[in-house]
Amino acid sequence: MTLLLGIYAFTIGAIVGSFLNVVIHRYPREESIVFPGSHCPQCDAAIRWYDNIPLFSFIALRGRCRACGAGIAWRYPLVELANALFYLAVYLRTGPTVAFVIVAAIISMTITLIYIDADIQMLPDVIDLPGVAIGLGAGALGLGILHPSLMLADSVIDSLFGALLGAAIPLAIIGAYWLLRHVEGMGLGDVKLLAMFGAVVGWRAVPAVLMLGAVSGTIIAIPAALKSDRGMQLPIPFGVFLGVGFLAVFFFGHTLAGWYFSLMLR
Repeated sequence: MTLLLGIYAFTIGAIVGSFLNVVIHRYPREESIVFPGSHCPQCDAAIRWYDNIPLFSFIALRGRCRACGAGIAWRYPLVELANALFYLAVYLRTGPTVAFVIVAAIISMTITLIYIDADIQMLPDVIDLPGVAIGLGAGALGLGILHPSLMLADSVIDSLFGALLGAAIPLAIIGAYWLLRHVEGMGLGDVKLLAMFGAVVGWRAVPAVLMLGAVSGTIIAIPAALKSDRGMQLPIPFGVFLGVGFLAVFFFGHTLAGWYFSLMLR
């Protein structure tokens, strides 16, 4: 039964991942995510149901549109696979519980925000603000206590303070950067995104999310800036790296904290 439910979680994750691809592709273009149905962005041909099966259709079609032969972006199977694997990972920690539904929603929202921010450097309020509400709901249910293998807020107070701290830190950075250089150092989208993550993981984990996001962002941003004509003025989609930091803390936060304290006590 556990194996079957795990396969089911993976399959649902792949199907939801297929829908995430629609959102990721259409939101930056201000298109409806409902109409028209799935179609090739190159030739506009409608995609038949048997060519729209997550993961399998990409392999069967060898990564090309059946109608025009145009290449299908690797993002499509990667998003489907990532979402499917995350759903499986969540299921292995929560089992078939309400927590699985809540956590899976947060994961899918995070993946969507990462890709949209990478594409157009924008973090839609229609995703991250409901994410704050879902995080507060998870805290109210005490999911952090029920599922200690995941980094989740223990209570609604923990979640609320996490959201407030998540918003306060980037706001302080924005204010300080403006005073020093009279330019925006971060966007308000990052404020709402970190508030969402703080609501999910609780206030104690917010600094770790920000630190991992900053470290991973620096590792990528410096080489990119050196190769660019814009140098250090090159805009970086920081939400991508906050998302990576959040996922790392969310799944491995307790382990990372254990390593940190063991090093500090040496």
